[in-house]
Amino acid sequence: MPAITVDNPLLLPAIAAAPNAHSRPVHSVTTAPRGFEGEGFPVRRAFAGVGFDVLDPFIHMDQMGEVEYAAGEPKGTPWHPHRGFETVTYMIDGLLEHRDSAGGGGFITDGDTQWMTAGSGLLHIEAPPEHIVMQGGLFHGLQLWVNLPSASKMATPRYQDIHSSAVSLLTTPDGGSLLRLIAGDLGDHQGPGVTHTPITMVHATISPGASIELPWRRDFNALAYVMSGDGHAGAERRPLNSGQLAVFGAGDSIVLGANQRQDSRHHALDVVLLGGLPIKEPVAAYGPFVMNTREQLVQAFEDFQAGRLGTIPALVD
Repeated sequence: MPAITVDNPLLLPAIAAAPNAHSRPVHSVTTAPRGFEGEGFPVRRAFAGVGFDVLDPFIHMDQMGEVEYAAGEPKGTPWHPHRGFETVTYMIDGLLEHRDSAGGGGFITDGDTQWMTAGSGLLHIEAPPEHIVMQGGLFHGLQLWVNLPSASKMATPRYQDIHSSAVSLLTTPDGGSLLRLIAGDLGDHQGPGVTHTPITMVHATISPGASIELPWRRDFNALAYVMSGDGHAGAERRPLNSGQLAVFGAGDSIVLGANQRQDSRHHALDVVLLGGLPIKEPVAAYGPFVMNTREQLVQAFEDFQAGRLGTIPALVD
């Protein structure tokens, strides 16, 4: 898992919850079912079975892979539309190319993030470049959908390319964890991602036997999804393993820990922590569109079919 790392975490700024913090209890733990997306790459549906009332402002998240492709096997998605929300693609292993009809695009690999605000609508594609298709290799990442409030649903599309070197790196007082702050605030620290909806996104690697207690905004929800490894969540040490999502209750800190014994392939607990300010607006979602009403969904489909969400740009050699 070559997302950005450091040789000595103790050289990084350390963060911990206040001594009198009230840790959030674990409300639920669910296991993500497996499926396929796009042209057939394997995913785990991280939010399956979890109510939108506790996910708000998050809509959907897929863990893409982890899969070792043979030569000729890597797959992506064809051109498709979006409107009304933001897509966040975080690549951990492998190489993926993004292009969209608003002119955004680029390559993401090894800890890079692409943050696309679809807003009023565009077309985009995500696929491995030809040389990756030819050679195969390890592929692993996440795609998160973040809702937009009604006032921003028709905003001008925006594209952010967040290189791994721009991510804020933090640790815990004992140096037992590496925290990659991708967006939002964590204590007094801020990640590089610019969001319409206030959120926090962190990729944490917790060493075997180590634990973290992080400050968490009381007005945010709190989610923890395990990409790999075995551990526990909350002060009650509820078991939390690969492919599982923990939803936390109220409080102002979150507690996670890694089991002392991990499997031979994954030597730590790798977890994505998400929190956001609930939008608390009606949601009408279908396929690639997330709006507030059924009428807006119908309009989105009509606009797509009429070509008003953009056109596929010509390839340039």
